[in-house]
Amino acid sequence: MNNHHDVLVIGAGPAGAAAGYWLAKEGLDVVMIDKRVFPREKTCGDGLTPRAVKQIADMGLGDQLSQFHRYDGLRATGHGKALELHWPTHPIYPQHGYVVRRRELDTMVAHNAVAAGATLLEGHEALAPVLERGFVRGATVQAQNSETPFDITARYVIVADGANSRFGRALGTFRTKEWPYGIAIRSYWETPRHAEPWIESALEVKDRQGNPMPGYGWIFPVGDGTVNIGVGLLSTFRDFKSVNTTHLLNEYAHLIADRWEINPDQPTGKATSGRIPMGGSVGPKSGPTYLVVGDAAGSVNPFNGEGIDYAYETARMAAQVLTEAIRNNDPTALQRYQTLIDDEFGQYFKVARLFARVIGRPTIMRELSRVGMNNRTLMEWVVRIMSNLLRPDEIGPAEAAYKAAAAIVRLAPNA
Repeated sequence: MNNHHDVLVIGAGPAGAAAGYWLAKEGLDVVMIDKRVFPREKTCGDGLTPRAVKQIADMGLGDQLSQFHRYDGLRATGHGKALELHWPTHPIYPQHGYVVRRRELDTMVAHNAVAAGATLLEGHEALAPVLERGFVRGATVQAQNSETPFDITARYVIVADGANSRFGRALGTFRTKEWPYGIAIRSYWETPRHAEPWIESALEVKDRQGNPMPGYGWIFPVGDGTVNIGVGLLSTFRDFKSVNTTHLLNEYAHLIADRWEINPDQPTGKATSGRIPMGGSVGPKSGPTYLVVGDAAGSVNPFNGEGIDYAYETARMAAQVLTEAIRNNDPTALQRYQTLIDDEFGQYFKVARLFARVIGRPTIMRELSRVGMNNRTLMEWVVRIMSNLLRPDEIGPAEAAYKAAAAIVRLAPNA
């Protein structure tokens, strides 16, 4: 294999595979490397929102995606009530989502990139950047079945190696510590209710004695005989670092066991957890010869913990910029990447980060959720805002509320 390419992509998860697809579709020579071998597990709720569904369809995978479990919206629970809320209408995005296990989704998207012309090297770990006169020009790579590292060089590099992004840190990326991050843990349980048309989110989590616990819970029907059940925490919650997430998940599983007809003591496998940087909290996102995308750039929505769509979207932006740079032989095109992200997500992430700080206070969170659960119209607005499905063509109540929040946030430069 030729070891010099147009673009080297470090990581072939959602962001890396999407970048590989869009670059290959433009006829560029792109190589994706991933230290894992597909299919592989990944800590995730497995839910795809309408934004993510559109991105997957745009990559030509709409028919394949339709074979998985489709759902219609969100069931919010809290304060002894439940509200079933359809995805809002939108001129661009569909009014449905899917639940797909990440081992299947990521394999599908990575193989789609290969079908478009990208090269995928599985079981290959990027050990360190290759530098040429101070510029990143590739990576030193080692295959699982080899003791001899080798270099892969390229004109440009995309860093897509996930939330912990060791390669990104080697290039100097860092997380803004004042901004929120999350921790999530999940497992799967068998249940006859595996094909429900709603994903469920618990606005309050209690232990078996009825005592409130920090965080939020989710139940996502997978449609294959199982549901994905998990809990999440934001770093803004009180006593965040002292919370035992395994205990929290166990308590939540017992709390919903009867209603969801699961045996809380018999998940189908071991629970997995992960730490998630949010709200664009990792930077810098570009250098003279590299771009950082997806979780490696902290591209996760603090409102709802969604990262898959933002991985796809930032990867698509990166591919657009690199295509321009290569076609026009213009490395300065990479400077546009941060502008594209700021234009699309900058203000939204800022509002979401402020929201994460507010709900970290238990009394405020309880009161907000109590008011919401007693007002369907308000919750419909909340779903539109939190899933980033604000309409660009009209100003409804949700759009007006978001604009008001954005105006306030502009006065808080460090939010």
